[in-house]
Amino acid sequence: MAASPTMRRRRLAAELRRLRHESGLLIEDVAADLGWQPSKLSRIENRQVGITTSDLRKLLDVYKMKDQASRDQLLDMARRATERGWWQSFTSGVMPNALANLIGLETEARAIRSYEPELVPGLLQTEAYARAVMRAWQPGWTAADIDRRVEIRLGRQDVLREPGASLLASYIINEAVLRRAVGGNEVMHEQIEVLAKERDPANVTVQVLPFNTGAHPSMAGPFQILTFPDEGDLGIVHLESAMNAITLERPEELRRYEEIWGSLQARALSPEDSQVMMRSYALRYSGSF
Repeated sequence: MAASPTMRRRRLAAELRRLRHESGLLIEDVAADLGWQPSKLSRIENRQVGITTSDLRKLLDVYKMKDQASRDQLLDMARRATERGWWQSFTSGVMPNALANLIGLETEARAIRSYEPELVPGLLQTEAYARAVMRAWQPGWTAADIDRRVEIRLGRQDVLREPGASLLASYIINEAVLRRAVGGNEVMHEQIEVLAKERDPANVTVQVLPFNTGAHPSMAGPFQILTFPDEGDLGIVHLESAMNAITLERPEELRRYEEIWGSLQARALSPEDSQVMMRSYALRYSGSF
């Protein structure tokens, strides 16, 4: 069963959509039967709002779900969907909804594939690098503002380093990430050493897309593809801009980003050659040559 509130709501909504489709009912049919507005059920199925256990029982009755074990599992999921993850202890000013949702999805992901053209991926950033990025992004933030956000960023990284972590993370970074001196030489040396290090278990792969690759299909910007253990869940693509974040879930959208990822992998250096390039950059930042 899903461990994060985000995934509990996601899986519950998916199960309710499945049950309605199997029952051959439209949203309007179910809403009329229960005396609800159709928008209420639509928001539940689209994860815009949660559902109370009493309303869930009514829905399961409409869908004629008799199996008590399955009913109990869904009811437990609905109850626990309101629990708070560690990241939800922060105020909305520090933890926007889009970031809270992403962290909840990262917590449950089986695999993350990410392309970054400008900066080190958040799950691999050192504390010093993260601070430098945040100072550049929001010069008006106080030291306390940055402290809270760095705490969140470092907390997110537990999904990769906890004992028994099963998340597989594959990253492709543009060579510009290595070339751009964020925070100065010392910060960059430490950061690139972290990127290039051998990992045990080897659940993180980093590849570099070199400048001499030329044009490529993701010149529009960064993206993340997250997939989950549930075989019925096709996964998501997460896109971010300076002002908002978008989650793509349609099959055709996922297929397109799978194609882009495959093309980037074909153009990027192998993990071994990427380590060689990264260590070369680390030496430059250390002043060795």
